[in-house]
Amino acid sequence: MKTILHKADTRGYADHGWLKSYHTFSFAGYQNPERMNFGMLRVLNDDVVQPKMGFGTHPHQNMEIISIPLKGALSHKDNMGNKRAIEVDEVQVMSAGTGLTHSEFNDSKTEEVNFLQLWILPEEMSVEPNYEQRKFPKEGRKNKLQTVVAPKDKLEGDALPISQQAFIYRSDLEKGKTLAISPQSSNNGLYVFNVSGNFKVADVELLDRDAIGIHDVDEVEIFAKVDSELIIIEVPMS
Repeated sequence: MKTILHKADTRGYADHGWLKSYHTFSFAGYQNPERMNFGMLRVLNDDVVQPKMGFGTHPHQNMEIISIPLKGALSHKDNMGNKRAIEVDEVQVMSAGTGLTHSEFNDSKTEEVNFLQLWILPEEMSVEPNYEQRKFPKEGRKNKLQTVVAPKDKLEGDALPISQQAFIYRSDLEKGKTLAISPQSSNNGLYVFNVSGNFKVADVELLDRDAIGIHDVDEVEIFAKVDSELIIIEVPMS
């Protein structure tokens, strides 16, 4: 088993006033040659957007983009005709493929929006752009894994499709409970991100916003020391 620990306070940070963003991996003004990616996971940003502010229209190409709101609602608009708000318990995926443009905005006059945005490198280049979002009820992840994203050729349940052999799981683990997970492929690694709480994985204790990447392993056990919310990103390592 190989591991890499990313403590919350080692992330890059940018304060733009309207946007406060923590970067797990190199992004924009934060460049760290030792923090470029974990396998095919290229970006994990923890963003807080102020009321009545947001990201203007901007392009993406050949990237799998996943947004997971943790607080508030983020309005989305793109050149494919999609215009919707993304809310807590929902997940949004975009396969940028040959190219798309979109904007994201916090319509609230009083409440911040906090969301995670992930970029995963695609296994196919220049696919037709695709957008989907779906609500995943909390009861579906209580003390178990809830698959919210899966490869488009291996969809299971209500999982949203992306163009990569990658999976994203959510779980709300109660104090004292244990969760076991095995990678779907020997080439895949697991990136475990602590949204909130305190749990132990691979003999390492993770606190709020800590994360650990694990690969070359058959199974990983996660033990919750307190009620905890976690996200697991399973990606090919090469």
